[in-house]
Amino acid sequence: MSDRWDPAAFKERVDGVLRGFLAEEGEHLLAVDPDLAPVAEQVRRAAGHGKRLRAAFCHWGWRAAGQPDSEALLRAAASMELVHAAAVVHDDLIDDSPLRHGLPTAHHALRVPLRGRPDARHAARSLALLVGDLLMSLAGQLFATSGLPAAYLARARPLWAALARELIAGECLEILHTGTRPDTEVSLRVLRYKTAKYTVEQPLLMGGLLAGAAPRLRQGLSAYGLPLGEAFQLRDDLLGLFGDPDRTGKASLDDIRAHRPTALLAETWKAADAAQRERLRLVLGRRDLDEGDLTRVRALMRDVGAPERIERMIGARVEEATRALDELDLPPRTRHALAALASSATDRLH
Repeated sequence: MSDRWDPAAFKERVDGVLRGFLAEEGEHLLAVDPDLAPVAEQVRRAAGHGKRLRAAFCHWGWRAAGQPDSEALLRAAASMELVHAAAVVHDDLIDDSPLRHGLPTAHHALRVPLRGRPDARHAARSLALLVGDLLMSLAGQLFATSGLPAAYLARARPLWAALARELIAGECLEILHTGTRPDTEVSLRVLRYKTAKYTVEQPLLMGGLLAGAAPRLRQGLSAYGLPLGEAFQLRDDLLGLFGDPDRTGKASLDDIRAHRPTALLAETWKAADAAQRERLRLVLGRRDLDEGDLTRVRALMRDVGAPERIERMIGARVEEATRALDELDLPPRTRHALAALASSATDRLH
């Protein structure tokens, strides 16, 4: 078998699992009442995008422990994508983001069937909240019904609890620190728990635990996965402001309008002088920002070297992850795949 990792083929397999599973769940909703059609549609489309990195890390955590490819494991790995889908619906709702992947977010799309109602906005937000809750429940259902032996699933059950707890903790931390004085350590703690752990480290460990990985291997997977997950989110924050919205699918000024505690903003604040900080204060949290404001914010960040600081933070974390990978005793195919995934997760156009 070739050592080459084929992400497109893997993505196609995961997409097939998710399409079939969510289509079936949508039909179950319609069987309750046809009026649930808009909700069923949001459930079906919830996991329609992405490179399937989380599923891939779960798969290679399994393979790292010496287990062969498995359709049952693929279903368990696909459940990681439903965790992400749930987090995205909730995150977009909290941030009131209008777009995701260039398409209306769930709480905006759900206004359409409610058009004409005086409480349409509130009702759409309520429906989206319930869609997110359902997706998290469905993630657990897909995992539990994956076809893996019950003893295997039991090994990973405590990690499910930690994953949910830490993801919610990270989201809560972001809410608590939104609008406050930018601080890099706070921002790094937010991104670690809100995104980094459930994107790389925990899927890797999920696969490893399912496969019965020894403690030493699990420690090595964490040493690789946590810094890589942080690098992933640092790249995402950088692309959020400096990326092309046609590629990122998100508005470039969202983080500034919401005054979110990103590391990019914190590093800008740290390096800025008094006059530059005052210019930042005038735009942070404003909802009426335009392209001119975006140009000025980008220029200020470049003037103080903030993008370069974030690039160095990304580079340091990728190097740390690479060192940890080099120290792991892995099958060659697994090592090559994890090296390729490290590049894919942190050197992205979108």
